[in-house]
Amino acid sequence: MITRQDAAVEVAWSRLHGRVPFAAAVLSLAVAAPAAVGATRFLLGRDLPYELVAAGAAGVMALVVAAAYVHGLARLRTTRFRLTAERLEVCMGILTRQHRAIPRDRVRSVDVKADVVRRAFGLAVVKIGTGEHTSGESAELTLNGLAAAEAEALRRTLLSGVAAREAPLEEDGQAIAGLKWQWIRYAPLSIWVFVGGAVAIGALKKVLDILGVDVFSTSAAKAAWEWLTANPWVSVPVVVAGSALVGLVGAVALFAETWGGYRLEREAGTLRVRRGLLTTRSLTLETGRLRGVAVAEPLLLRLGGGAKVRAVAVGLRKAEDNESEEVSALTPPIPRAEAVRVASRILHASPVAMAGGLGDLLPHPKAARGRRVRLALATVAALAAAMAGVDLLTGWVPVAAWALPLIALPLAPAMAVDAYRGLGHRLTGSHLLTRAGSVLRTTVALDRGGIVGWRIRQSFFQRRLGLITVAATTAAGDGHYDVLDVGTSQGLDLAAQAVPGLLEPFLLRRG
Repeated sequence: MITRQDAAVEVAWSRLHGRVPFAAAVLSLAVAAPAAVGATRFLLGRDLPYELVAAGAAGVMALVVAAAYVHGLARLRTTRFRLTAERLEVCMGILTRQHRAIPRDRVRSVDVKADVVRRAFGLAVVKIGTGEHTSGESAELTLNGLAAAEAEALRRTLLSGVAAREAPLEEDGQAIAGLKWQWIRYAPLSIWVFVGGAVAIGALKKVLDILGVDVFSTSAAKAAWEWLTANPWVSVPVVVAGSALVGLVGAVALFAETWGGYRLEREAGTLRVRRGLLTTRSLTLETGRLRGVAVAEPLLLRLGGGAKVRAVAVGLRKAEDNESEEVSALTPPIPRAEAVRVASRILHASPVAMAGGLGDLLPHPKAARGRRVRLALATVAALAAAMAGVDLLTGWVPVAAWALPLIALPLAPAMAVDAYRGLGHRLTGSHLLTRAGSVLRTTVALDRGGIVGWRIRQSFFQRRLGLITVAATTAAGDGHYDVLDVGTSQGLDLAAQAVPGLLEPFLLRRG
């Protein structure tokens, strides 16, 4: 890897690793195998000899693999990059050539990822993020096919400028958190345990359909289906329990794969998250882009005493379709006390102050509780009225369906009261703390220096109750973080104190 050199010296271009075409060929088997199955089904329908069918399927698979190898070889021949003292330049493209350059001082994050196949070939994918979108181009630049050692060297070189810009900290190079396998007990505390089994069963049926296997065509399957439909009070609990069991196994396996080898550490002005059992991943984020942290407590995880920590940072991309976790995730599901400790170290705050921020926040007016309870009851009433209307007009609503509003009648107000208890806010010397939610309760610690504006909202009903919603706008994370249903004077004073001088011109003080 070529690093900084004198500006007068011409820096040579580098290429991807020579094993890229072979890795592409192996990865193409995920497409080649279904294509071979489809060819087999097509040829069998033409009453051809089995030898010819096998040869045709093998030929289709070989064609797909060969095409992937040729494409990988063309990508190897047409992709080159170089790292100069000022910028990272990349030339790529098979049919359409593209030349991109990223100034080194604009690099904000470096993501190094390697799945099982690339790890076997000693390769990795490097994604360099700038946190900006210009001229319609992506904020990321991807080098797909570097040697693992070269990828790590590139990561360190690109982020060496960050270390120079940031003041060194005593804990640089030290781990903030590391994996403890007892945390896997939090993996089942997710809604996916209940729906994951159904998703897995549906995916399995789709695969069987591709293979030409109809599980409902046999007499035994038909008899089993008839029995299940004839005995719903027995079959429904069995199906739910089976789905939950499949979801439980899947949740545990997903936790192990996603968070195996997890380590969060601070490195010279950056935060680095390493994780992954089979597919390894290393995300390095410049702390200068960090605007705070969010401690998320989904309902099931909260009931189990767990929480997750996420980064509130500028320029983080969204998770891709094949990623099971958000890019902003800094921890797996962990004990709540551990989440407080990790958040405190990231923010350089005392654990006592952060613990107070998560638990002992300033309460909101009781009018906010009444507003939520009334809304919950109105929702249940609207549901019951809609069901009654449909039943009156069509007679379609079964008797068992009326259990839904009956269950919701006590549950909805209870959730409303819980949502009210979750409301809170507080100002510390450097952060605005705000918390809201019941099904997904989130406490956000937002750097007051990262607040760029305020958005004040007051609906008709809020105005009658003396409530407002104050939203702190920022360039990071979700773009705004709300202090919901706070007293009017309390909310305006909060905004004025959080960023002195920003809101004062718009306030009228009573003498």
